[in-house]
Amino acid sequence: MTNSVDFSGRPFHFIGIGGIGMSALAYVLAKRQFPVSGSDLRANHITHKLESIGAHIFGRQEASNLEFFRPQVLANAVVLNSQEELPTATNSILPQVICSTAINTNNLEYKAALELGCPILHRSDVLAALIADYHSIAVAGTHGKTTTSSMIGYMLLEAGLDPTILVGGEVNAWEGNARLGQSQYLVAEADESDGSLVKHAPEIGIITNIELDHPDHYDTLEEVIDIFQTFAKGCKTLIGSIDCATVRDRLQPTLSYSLHSNTDADYSVTNIDYRANGTTALVWERGKALGVLKLRLLSRHNLSNALAAVAVGRLLGLEFGEIAKGIATFEGARRRFEFRGEVDGITFIDDYAHHPSEIRATLAAARLQARPGQRVVAIFQPHRYSRTLTFLEEFADSFTHADLVVLTDIYSAGEPNLGQISGEHLAAEIAKQHSPVVYQPTLPSVCEFLLQTLRPGDLALFLGAGNLNQVIPEIITTLCEPAKATS
Repeated sequence: MTNSVDFSGRPFHFIGIGGIGMSALAYVLAKRQFPVSGSDLRANHITHKLESIGAHIFGRQEASNLEFFRPQVLANAVVLNSQEELPTATNSILPQVICSTAINTNNLEYKAALELGCPILHRSDVLAALIADYHSIAVAGTHGKTTTSSMIGYMLLEAGLDPTILVGGEVNAWEGNARLGQSQYLVAEADESDGSLVKHAPEIGIITNIELDHPDHYDTLEEVIDIFQTFAKGCKTLIGSIDCATVRDRLQPTLSYSLHSNTDADYSVTNIDYRANGTTALVWERGKALGVLKLRLLSRHNLSNALAAVAVGRLLGLEFGEIAKGIATFEGARRRFEFRGEVDGITFIDDYAHHPSEIRATLAAARLQARPGQRVVAIFQPHRYSRTLTFLEEFADSFTHADLVVLTDIYSAGEPNLGQISGEHLAAEIAKQHSPVVYQPTLPSVCEFLLQTLRPGDLALFLGAGNLNQVIPEIITTLCEPAKATS
């Protein structure tokens, strides 16, 4: 794939435009008035939104999609009595084709783009070009990227800095996963999953933590660290959490933050109060008390994310009062401990957690929110065979805060099943350390089991990066039926 992005007006065509990362890029480019088209086999609210701002969406992935902009551009082309100019004009309007790692080289549309000679770029090339085009803030790390980048974007928005934002989740404040601002600032989530993190060179980089999370791409933690070290070298200023020993010892950030006041961190907290309705703490900047920070988000991991936002805000010259005001009203991104409803006294929460560390943190937040006597029911869909197999022991030990664990089969995310691991195998491992554990292999069986098992007062927490959350509306709707409610 090439990596030279043309912002002169040449069209962009996205193969798989409905994905959360691809659609954010397409949105910003379309709002900047570039011609944008894309294909996706499934229409959704994201593709409908892109259509509403002028992007052309195809429901099939075929060669003819790449010809969409050619007739209208050719009609406007001025060819001054020279047939020799026509091929140049024709080639110049072939779209720049954008792909993610998820697009297989056997994809028919991708193969057609190669045959036509279209410039082909990875989505990270476009993000890197946008990062270079702004005074950019890029948030990286194994966990907390979406929440931290969304919080920083929201903080800058509330402070009147009007940033452009691209994140890996949807946020109600800008009704999606991206917004186009009119200022010099850009806030972006930078992903390490496929190694493309090394392409980004932001003015300000944030690293929240470092763990092995993508064994489909990395064999060892050292390989992951190497990617983050390369990213760190490209940042003009690096902000990092020294509560993560790897960040502290292997990266030496320019500015540091920590939840522990006995460290030498530039930003730290004392007087921490974790409650069911949020968190408060006194924030310190290099030994000086800045003031009290309040946030609606629960538990220690979100307080750490908020400290990263404080560090960014101070670096940009914001007063602590402006920073605290923005963070206090930030509601979080969707699928990050997202409240989905309450029926018959049962609270439904949806969360993207799919790594053992994320599950522990999310269940700790759920336990904090749970009332005395309230059951925390964890419904988990493992994501990828490689991740489940690699972290089998860690997964087995990550459900200590749950009263009941319900497991589905593994969501493959396109990986082949080599027969080495299954959801039932994982359930058996969890059961060795935690009881009760129930295995329900399919989404319909999960739905049926929960309808029979959930009781008033339960906090039902749906965990995973796959499609498990699709059952939540069905369960809520069924529970709302008069016949069900009176039975």
